[in-house]
Amino acid sequence: MKMTMRWYGKNDDPVKIENIRQIPGMTGVVGALFDVPVGEVWPEDKIKALKDDVVAAGLELEVIESVNIHEDIKLGLPSRERYIENYKETIRRLAKIGIKVICYNFMPVFDWMKTEMAYQLEDGSTTMAFFLEGVQKSPEEVANDVLSQNAGTVLPGWEPERLADVTKLIAQYQDVTETDLRANLKYFLEQIIPVCEEVDIKMGIHPDDPPYSIFGLPRIVKNRDDLDFICQAVDSPYNGITFCTGSIGEDPDNDLVAIVAEFAKRDRIPFAHVRNVKFIGDNGKDCYESAHYSPYGSHDMFNIMAALYDNGFDGYIRPDHGRMIWGETGRPGYGLYDRALGAMYLTGLWEALEKRQVK
Repeated sequence: MKMTMRWYGKNDDPVKIENIRQIPGMTGVVGALFDVPVGEVWPEDKIKALKDDVVAAGLELEVIESVNIHEDIKLGLPSRERYIENYKETIRRLAKIGIKVICYNFMPVFDWMKTEMAYQLEDGSTTMAFFLEGVQKSPEEVANDVLSQNAGTVLPGWEPERLADVTKLIAQYQDVTETDLRANLKYFLEQIIPVCEEVDIKMGIHPDDPPYSIFGLPRIVKNRDDLDFICQAVDSPYNGITFCTGSIGEDPDNDLVAIVAEFAKRDRIPFAHVRNVKFIGDNGKDCYESAHYSPYGSHDMFNIMAALYDNGFDGYIRPDHGRMIWGETGRPGYGLYDRALGAMYLTGLWEALEKRQVK
């Protein structure tokens, strides 16, 4: 297991990479280029510059999150061919600097959905939260609500220019069924996985967030059966899952530990986002992102880590999102302090699991 933390680069992240390095057990950062338009080839000089920044800080860069998928690929339009070829070239360029895993998602329009960016908890900390009533508004109202709470930063998947006409984006999916979207994902994987096998990069699809339909949009990465379909669509160890416990875990009908155990045993989890959520209210959907420590959330982090460990997981983990604590401000979910606490907690659980096996 390698513990990592997402980092948005020296020009766009208030968290300094030097501070990330000081977290015990931290081996590397998960990075990306955020100034390249979706669908275009990533420039080699920018990829190298990112790598150089990380290595200079004494850390590794082996995971990219994300090389986003152009909407035309998801929609299955004829123009997807150009964007798929661009994606292949980006994969090849990332392989040259030692990237081993690419995280991506196949969610229409919204890469993720939270309705509160700074939901206040009883202890005074703030966190991201999802309330079902928050998506009963129009898509434009929801987009404006989220963008107004982003603390002056650009949130991946919520770029203002892309969401300027969110109604038009959603309208493109009016006649796209889950079956259609699955077929478009399968076509995409059939094109890129041979390249991944050639250059030794594993793809890890991120589950839908939340793992059910909103605004009538199709969702195809929401439960065990969806993950099984994806793995069988192109049966290769390079076609994997970025297993996000906080996304799959937002549906209480998902048996989180059992799903983790199955796909770890199948060697299809090269990358894991491990975080906790706390369900509140009576509708089974409202929840907030709690501290990682099991008693603070609705999921048992020890059992989740044990499901990974006991089934041979040897990939990358990041503590995913954190609360804002100790007066810290910055990009919602991506402060330093609570993610550092989460990383140490998960590292401690892993150490306990390793020593449990010592006779």
